[in-house]
Parts: sequence; C-alpha cells; structure tokens
Amino acid sequence: MEDKLSIRVNVADRFYPLKIDRLDEEKIRKAAKMINERLTQYQQRYADKDTQDLLAMAALQFVIRMLDGENKFENSPILEELEELNKEIDVYLSKVE
Repeated sequence: MEDKLSIRVNVADRFYPLKIDRLDEEKIRKAAKMINERLTQYQQRYADKDTQDLLAMAALQFVIRMLDGENKFENSPILEELEELNKEIDVYLSKVE
C-alpha cells in the first residue's frame, strides 16, 4: 500500500501539483514557505528585478547554505573520530586473521 498524498504547493504565486509521501508533506510545505519568504525579501530589496531573477538569487542562497552545512559536517570532530575508530578496527581485524 502506497501512502501517497496529492498536494498543491505555491511557489512565487504559481501552484505546483505534487504527489508525495505523506511523511514529506510538512518538509515540502516548509521549503515552499521559505522560498516564498526569501522571494518577498528580495522583491522588497530589488524592486527592479523580475521574479525569475529573484528565484535564481534565492536558489543560489539556499544552495550555498546547503553546501556550507555539508562542509561543516565533513569537517566535524565526529567524522574524525569515526575514521580513527575505523583504523583501530582494521588493525584489530588484521591481527585476528
């Protein structure tokens, strides 16, 4: 049994029909809300730009934030600790064999 839900999401005053997993609804609606809020901020700041330019600026900003988050994770102490543990396990397994 598929637990799919049909929704309509508003982004930049356009509605997009989506068929999604029910568990993803809140995340998708939140994402659309964040895009629309950023778009509104840009519309107020750059009144001479069209919607396409503003959406591109918002997309660029969100992707930069995503990449920054990935970099923080990649450089996290947890990752370093896991790599060290992995080395210790390899050493132990090589001795057991």
